[in-house]
Amino acid sequence: MVQHILLFYLVFNTFVTVKKYTQIESVIEGSLGKKISLDITKPISKTATPVLIFCHGFKGFKDWGHFNWVAQKCTEYKISFLKFNFSHNGVLESQLNDISDLEAFSSNNYTTELNDLDLVINWVEKNAEEYQINPKEIYLMGHSRGGGIALLKASEDIRIKKLVLWAALSEFDSFFRPETIADWQKNGVVYAENKRTGQQLPLKKQFYDNYLSNKVKLDIPKAAKILSTPLLILHGDQDESVDIKHAEKLYEWVKHSILIKMEGANHTFGAKHPFNPETDVTETLEELLENTFEFLVDDISGNVMY
Repeated sequence: MVQHILLFYLVFNTFVTVKKYTQIESVIEGSLGKKISLDITKPISKTATPVLIFCHGFKGFKDWGHFNWVAQKCTEYKISFLKFNFSHNGVLESQLNDISDLEAFSSNNYTTELNDLDLVINWVEKNAEEYQINPKEIYLMGHSRGGGIALLKASEDIRIKKLVLWAALSEFDSFFRPETIADWQKNGVVYAENKRTGQQLPLKKQFYDNYLSNKVKLDIPKAAKILSTPLLILHGDQDESVDIKHAEKLYEWVKHSILIKMEGANHTFGAKHPFNPETDVTETLEELLENTFEFLVDDISGNVMY
């Protein structure tokens, strides 16, 4: 009898855990004939929820490291979490945990990513009723380069109601060092090392040419100074990839922003790939999420919405 009760308890608890949220996967049309893989993790709810759209960074992808764990934690605040692969990030639909399409990766650029983000937001609006999403409460969050893309989009799109930046760039110019430009001019391609896998990831000269042709559109400082969206900036003071000075500049430009400096945190706030939520969650990651989601559920007047 005791064994039967214990079995029922375990089955019941497993059922309850699964039913806290659901995940929906989809593939939509992206830029230049490529596809965008996306998924939505949403709380079990009888009413439409806000949605947080997440933009990964350079050499990143939607299922990297802790992003699935972040999605699940997001639902505890009654917010749906949408993450997607930029169409040219090099991750195939059939192989979601590695960069393997090097031709697509080499053809990526900032305007392609901006266009991809617009396509994702349009898809959310179109499918909001089906997926019980409130199209009037669309939030953006971006990490690193994805943060720069998210800020550019939020500055021009009134559909975005809140913006969160994790270790974001304050400008794109720093990528284009003189020696990098010289290599492009000579060879037509440069390579960025994926330190996790040892891959040499190609970037064609079109990346630089596209930036030069669209500098006005890709001007993060200008976009920041006209941004009206509530903004939270989170940045580690030990970031080895994007110096915390980037966060300080964004905070200076966006007068209504909030800046939280994460003591001892690196570029990924301690997360790694692969990520095990049973063993790899740190106090820094917990703090990162707590600050993020408290900002999102605050209605700006100080009232918590969930």
